[in-house]
Amino acid sequence: MDTGLFPRGRARVAPGAVHVPDWLDGARQRELLRACREWARPPAGLRTVRTPGGGVMTARQVCLGWHWYPYAYARTAPDGDGAPVKPFPDWLGELGRRAVSDALGPAQAEGAAYDIALINFYEGDARMGMHRDADERSTAPVVSLSLGDACVFRFGNTRTRTRPYTDVELRSGDLFVFGGASRLACHGVPRVLPGTAPAGLGLTGRLNVTLRVSGFPDAA
Repeated sequence: MDTGLFPRGRARVAPGAVHVPDWLDGARQRELLRACREWARPPAGLRTVRTPGGGVMTARQVCLGWHWYPYAYARTAPDGDGAPVKPFPDWLGELGRRAVSDALGPAQAEGAAYDIALINFYEGDARMGMHRDADERSTAPVVSLSLGDACVFRFGNTRTRTRPYTDVELRSGDLFVFGGASRLACHGVPRVLPGTAPAGLGLTGRLNVTLRVSGFPDAA
């Protein structure tokens, strides 16, 4: 992917939206992958998401802290095995705040009590349609971490699911943060690039770890 010939630098994709390449080094990627594999085990493990209209998401998902299902949150997995959602670990919240601080500045991370993780697993033909992360009550920035295969990440606008948008290639270890004026921007994954995962990671496919602040009254 010509990383050495064309070094990648951080990029401001839109107001409040920043891409930071190679934010996680190889060791931290492996640590996060090991954790994801444990979280994906039942109960309340990796599942297929079905929309109210009968559609099926091609990316499978597991949640921490709060369980997301179209289009609400619960403390159990009502669209899965009904088990209590797995807890959201403190270290993951600290990672989220550090990500926001690095991407947007310390002021944006102050007081951000991350308590939700949505972890999506994409196999070669999986994708994610354009959507907004709008089921939370907090406006804290969303943190997105990529592991495994690269993908085309489409970052749009707050008014429509169509143009204008910007396509960004996200690779293993990359960070993408969006908040402020871009917090409710539409975004999606039109394509995964199979076979592009780092050889030493041991992952076929793509994992996306998305961290959010719920803002719910009974959040711990």
